[in-house]
Amino acid sequence: MKSLSRNICLAASAALACLLLSNFTFAADLKLQKGDHICLVGNALGERMQVQNEWETLLHTRFPELELVVRNQCFPGDEPYTRIRSKNFGDPTSHLTHSQASVVMYFFGYNESFAGEKGLKKYKSDLTRLVTETKTADYGKGRPQVVLVSPIAFEGSDDPNLSDGKEQNKNLALYTEAMSDVASQTDVVFVDLFTPTRALFEKSPQRLTINGFHLNDVGYERLAPILDQALFGNKLAAAINPDLKNEIDDKNFHWFHRYRAVNGFSIYGDRGLAGQDGDRKYNNRIVMERERAILDEMTAIRDARIWAVAAGKPVPETIDDSKTLPFLNPTTNVGTPNDRNAKAGKLGSLEYLPAAEQIKLFDLADGYEIQLVASEEQFPELSNPVALNFDSKGRLWVATMKSYPHWKPKSPMNDKLLIFEDNDGDHAADVCKVFAEGLHQPTGFELGHGGAYVSRQPDIWFIKDTDGDDKADEVTRQLIGFDSADSHHGIAAFEWGPGGNLYFEEGTFKFSAVESPYGVRRLAEAGIWKYNPRTERLDVHASFAFANPWGYCYDKWGQDFIGDASPGNAYWAAPITGHVEFPNKHPGGSQHRRVASMAGGDPSYKFPTFYPKRIRPLAGCAIVSSRHFPDDMQGNFLVTNVIGERAILNHKIMPAENGSGFVGEEVEMLLSCRDGNFRPVDLQFAPDGSLYIVDWHNALIGHLQHNLRDPSRDHSHGRIWRVTHKERPLLEPAKIDGATIPQLLELLKSPEDRTRYRARRELAARDSEPVLKALDAWVAGLDASDPNVEHQQMEALWMYQTHNQVRTDLLDKLSASENDRARAACVRLTSHMMHAIPDHADRFAKAVHDEHPTVRLEAVRAISFLSGDDAIEMVLGVLEHDMDDYLQYTLDETMRQLEQ
Repeated sequence: MKSLSRNICLAASAALACLLLSNFTFAADLKLQKGDHICLVGNALGERMQVQNEWETLLHTRFPELELVVRNQCFPGDEPYTRIRSKNFGDPTSHLTHSQASVVMYFFGYNESFAGEKGLKKYKSDLTRLVTETKTADYGKGRPQVVLVSPIAFEGSDDPNLSDGKEQNKNLALYTEAMSDVASQTDVVFVDLFTPTRALFEKSPQRLTINGFHLNDVGYERLAPILDQALFGNKLAAAINPDLKNEIDDKNFHWFHRYRAVNGFSIYGDRGLAGQDGDRKYNNRIVMERERAILDEMTAIRDARIWAVAAGKPVPETIDDSKTLPFLNPTTNVGTPNDRNAKAGKLGSLEYLPAAEQIKLFDLADGYEIQLVASEEQFPELSNPVALNFDSKGRLWVATMKSYPHWKPKSPMNDKLLIFEDNDGDHAADVCKVFAEGLHQPTGFELGHGGAYVSRQPDIWFIKDTDGDDKADEVTRQLIGFDSADSHHGIAAFEWGPGGNLYFEEGTFKFSAVESPYGVRRLAEAGIWKYNPRTERLDVHASFAFANPWGYCYDKWGQDFIGDASPGNAYWAAPITGHVEFPNKHPGGSQHRRVASMAGGDPSYKFPTFYPKRIRPLAGCAIVSSRHFPDDMQGNFLVTNVIGERAILNHKIMPAENGSGFVGEEVEMLLSCRDGNFRPVDLQFAPDGSLYIVDWHNALIGHLQHNLRDPSRDHSHGRIWRVTHKERPLLEPAKIDGATIPQLLELLKSPEDRTRYRARRELAARDSEPVLKALDAWVAGLDASDPNVEHQQMEALWMYQTHNQVRTDLLDKLSASENDRARAACVRLTSHMMHAIPDHADRFAKAVHDEHPTVRLEAVRAISFLSGDDAIEMVLGVLEHDMDDYLQYTLDETMRQLEQ
């Protein structure tokens, strides 16, 4: 039934496309020859065509006898001469030469259009130069033909949270016309996609984009015949051949992982010479470049299958990859003189203990005990677990990455997202369900909006179960453009902010560019992203010289803290989350010297951590907020140490006395393990107040010390542990799944941060109108005599923010509170909601002179998002008050931004 519906949809798409094109005048048609190599270059419109392969299917259907080769070299965020890449990735010419391009199709115009009319002159100049250079080049098959493909229109929305697209379409029309002019002047083929897609959006009864500018599945189905006919000038009668499309899907999958290898920095980058094997014969570069050559061969094998299917010839059901080059198989360096991990005491044991033996090797602080929740012994799917979470039903979710550290060609790509259920109440897992499989290096994930946001390197997918069987059946490639330089540094540490933004981190060596409805956002050499699924706003939250941030959490009043894995540093986030324009970065951090030229700061400056670090590294972090744990633990900062101590380290933190920031000190660790394979990488408080820990459980970790293909790397172990206090009662888990909106709002009064977190997450998934109506009533009914009433009111403001609303009367009330933590939170919220708060600058100007230094710092940070002389004068007002190092740093960074 689904197949029939899809075929009807495809036929309707083709008919509508022909209708839209019937009165359309084209530039020169594209004339293809047998054996042409067509390369797609440019932005996300083209990049998504390696997954949405409808147009390429029509291309081979139209020309089955030409045996065409198509290679997609697009990157989201690309502009003619702005194409950021990780080190040694190679320039565009080298990749076009590798693919022997004889036809180059350029997809530009969307990202550039945000410069408006004043950017047209530069755009036309850049595009003319690019076309001229391309036409005179020879990539191996003579001078190539050039095609300029315009951006599509912006699909507006009646949703008040989203852009209506009107202003953007004005700009897109200008840039489409500019591309037409350049094509005419340089005598190349031009395709106007803007005009027909604008008509398509107006006529379509269903949404054709996922966010206004990136087409969804149906959108690409409808675009395919439009692009086909625009290029070749006559209607193609044939519809999409699903068998042919499947072959193209497989070919492009293998090409993508050759072109966008997830460990590029360990292949062609600086770490290519690392990973020396035991015989000192192979390093990472030698082994992995052989695999890229094999992927080239596998891609070519699939080209031949595509030609056969397009020509109506039979092909074997099984693809024969036996004639490719052989893999190179390094020997282990474990136990050899060049085993750097063993020398540093970082190596575990290749003799893996059963979980029943490992548990005897834990040392816990007095009063605590540990329990095994799940292991690979009972659940083989639990291999290389890396992140955990709890859903609204209280069930444990775990992401696994068996393909770590690098997916191997000819093997299944089948990392998973698992759900564990405890059916008998003993807190040990009884059932393991595979919610999603076929994932790739899912270093992080978060639940919300009825599904899961999952890092499937190098993308973020939104996957959901629509029929209630706990298996994902709807997949959206939601956010793309993140770099793939290092799987260790992939998107991780997903966390909902209290106001409804989703935060996630990526590490150094990476150069990412992500397109949004408000323009392209770029981040290089590590940082934290902020994404709002309701409004589709995407921004860089922290561009700082981290090494590899893998920990992120919030305290009760919305102050965020960051853990940087490699050096083990932890940072108070406020001073390093002000606005900076790419490629600038806030100075400091363990990688600062390496990126000082990009940051524009003093290479000798080191931004301080908020407590003295004793040992490295760390992965996950969490703030203790559970009545199951003792009073003296509340508010402590826990971090996972995966090498030196194999422990959960414990730190007291508190607001600095007479200062703007936070200070902390290490106290007795919560636990450690004498089993060297214990690798705690994530932790989270459960609904019952206990603490769950992900144990990666691997003898070898790291890219640098061991070859990516070292045979001693483990791909089968993984464990989940649970820590409880012996003498304190567990919490009664809050009812979230199936709760009414008023019931969920009452949970915002809970003392536990994670209970409020999960209630906010559930409320964010509900429709805005009933939530806002109930929220107004809840606020009105709060008990003014409750000592926690101001925090409850702050929770209300955050929930309004989550639904893209502001109640200025409540904001005014809390901004005048005697509680400095509440006032600081109000300034932060205002900085996030400037688009909805007309007098935001006046609020910042007042907060600059607040009596408390933390509030003043929040104001100085917020002013970095303004511009002009008035903002400079406003922020300098902070100098009328006492300054400390954090305030001075934030002021210096805001001034650097404002003076540009």
